[in-house]
Amino acid sequence: MDTKTTEKTETETAETEKTDDAAEVSAAEPAETAVDSVDDAVELLDEQADAEDDDEQDDEAASPEATGIGAGAAAVVSAALSAVALTGTWTGKVVAERETLIGQIKTSGGGTPAQQINEIYGDAWHSTALVNGVFALLALIVAVLVLTLPRRPAWVRAVAVAGAVLGGLGLLLSVGTYFDLFLSLPTTGS
Repeated sequence: MDTKTTEKTETETAETEKTDDAAEVSAAEPAETAVDSVDDAVELLDEQADAEDDDEQDDEAASPEATGIGAGAAAVVSAALSAVALTGTWTGKVVAERETLIGQIKTSGGGTPAQQINEIYGDAWHSTALVNGVFALLALIVAVLVLTLPRRPAWVRAVAVAGAVLGGLGLLLSVGTYFDLFLSLPTTGS
């Protein structure tokens, strides 16, 4: 019996050790699984944070400030205002016609030919130059503002420079016309 009891005890001890080892392995596996789960969770959070950063960068890239849409529009407006200043505007024509009419009314009761020329043609000429000069000045201001903006694409700079150059030329021509530097009013022979 002693042998059987010893064998039985050894068997029970071995089985107990196996059960303990299995319990340790079973206990270790959930811990490793938990560690894997925490690592997975951290990795998942990192991926989500990266995705959010990418979304924010996409939002910033799509914003008008980053893509230069606002600056580009302003540059195009500057170039258009410059072209309008050089070619003349409907507003300038209306103001000139008004000045012509006022001049005709003032000189209808009489007046020297020099007064008639000045009142009918000179004032209209100067009014047109003044309106075109205002458009040229606006074009120049918008172009300079666009050129001072940070982070603008190359094409925006190019259009803004074109607007500034044409606006400056339009302003120069308007000032010259207003002060009769290029052509003077006709004079009478008497």
